[in-house]
Amino acid sequence: MEEKRDDLFGRLPNEIICHIISFLPSESALETSLISSRWRGLWNTSLVQRVAIDEVPDAVSEFISHFDKLNPLRHPRRLKLYFGEGSDDLLLASTAANNKLHLDFSTGEKEEYPLRHFDLQLQLKYDQNVQNLLVAHHQPCPSTFYVKTLFLKSVNNVINEAVSSMFSSFQFLEHLKIIECDGLQSFHIESSPKLLSLTNLDCQHLNSLHLRTSKLQSFHYRGFLPRIWPEHHFNLADAMLDFRLGPSYTGFSSSDFDPLLLTIKNAQVLTVCRWTFETLIWPSISPLQAKFMFYKVKELWWIDNEEECYNSDALISFLKLCPVLERLFVTNDPESYCITSTAPTSKIVKSHTKFGRLEVIKMVEHVNDLGTQHVRMGL
Repeated sequence: MEEKRDDLFGRLPNEIICHIISFLPSESALETSLISSRWRGLWNTSLVQRVAIDEVPDAVSEFISHFDKLNPLRHPRRLKLYFGEGSDDLLLASTAANNKLHLDFSTGEKEEYPLRHFDLQLQLKYDQNVQNLLVAHHQPCPSTFYVKTLFLKSVNNVINEAVSSMFSSFQFLEHLKIIECDGLQSFHIESSPKLLSLTNLDCQHLNSLHLRTSKLQSFHYRGFLPRIWPEHHFNLADAMLDFRLGPSYTGFSSSDFDPLLLTIKNAQVLTVCRWTFETLIWPSISPLQAKFMFYKVKELWWIDNEEECYNSDALISFLKLCPVLERLFVTNDPESYCITSTAPTSKIVKSHTKFGRLEVIKMVEHVNDLGTQHVRMGL
């Protein structure tokens, strides 16, 4: 009799147990993971749905609307959404603290087919009606989940239109991160002034990036250098331009880089490759050498490409353009793209900048076939 009484809860299906856990306070719900191995992950279970591809935006919207910030464990925080004709395509959606939403299309069964290129257009326009509603109620309801940070991973040509459709509803979006989207060749983003940061990592087929945003403060990019067109001027405080793979197109010139150069002029944190400075930045600023300076750069991440004896001339030339630099980090990657150019040497740059504020110099070791290289230079 005792054995049957102990087994009553064990006979309940997971769906009912999860529903019971949803009525517990967050702390108590977390403690249920200690009951047994079966209970360990029930508090963090996923909601599973199957929909047509055109129903994906509504399914994600409904998933978000049920999330309660005051009691985040009341409803599932993860959604497994199968879509497509064979339901082999899978979206993993999850919510996180500080109004973050992750949309990951990298899982699921992948069919073998030739890579298809696609364009992605994301438009987020300022909705005055929404803003008036907030003013009338002073602040959003504390329990309401408004997406402020959006992660998009592995968007493809099958789902790109659905992603564009749902994006327009994120009126409070401040941070956007796009990662590993194979086949993405053109990216256009039009946003409200609320968007403050944009990160684009490892979209290796991207060759065109059109930015229609006026208040961007942070821009992080890693991959081949595409044609970047910032339609409005904005002053970046944090710019990571990791173009060590080189340009994504032929026939590039320094004039193509000029619009982006103006946005990083007042950056406080800057990542730049040696070849980018020698080939794209220096030709534009050399006629204005006495006037053009990176007056606000306090932290510099420099990516170099020496294979043998390290030549620091290009770096020292750049340092002379940074009068308030405090922290310097150097990565020497021999596989980084390089191009023969009439780059400046430290003697050519006619600047008498002193490095009195430079407090931290960190040389990053890079391991390759020749062993570990130690970057040495004299300042």
